[in-house]
Amino acid sequence: MPNNKPQTAPVTVYVTYKGTPQTRFDRAYYVSHHLPLVMKAWGQYGLESTTAFFPAADHTGTIAICECRFASEAAMTAAFSSSESPAVMADVARFTDVQPTRVRAMFLE
Repeated sequence: MPNNKPQTAPVTVYVTYKGTPQTRFDRAYYVSHHLPLVMKAWGQYGLESTTAFFPAADHTGTIAICECRFASEAAMTAAFSSSESPAVMADVARFTDVQPTRVRAMFLE
């Protein structure tokens, strides 16, 4: 089935972190420092918002999710390939030992 999504439509990327209840993940640092860093780095390319979600139950699996909304496909591509991206990725070690996974939400009709 062809994707009929307009090229200028907003794009949502979910950044997920998986672990156990014992996995180090500093929520306060993530919300207070990392997400503002992400907005400063990628906002200039078209990142419109970031929102953090944390599962209520302590279990093995997803321990955090960040929803990143970009203005367009081009904005997402520009942000991820920008010279600011290495600093964003280097900051991950400050709040967790697990590597994030990026998943793009697809437009459904």
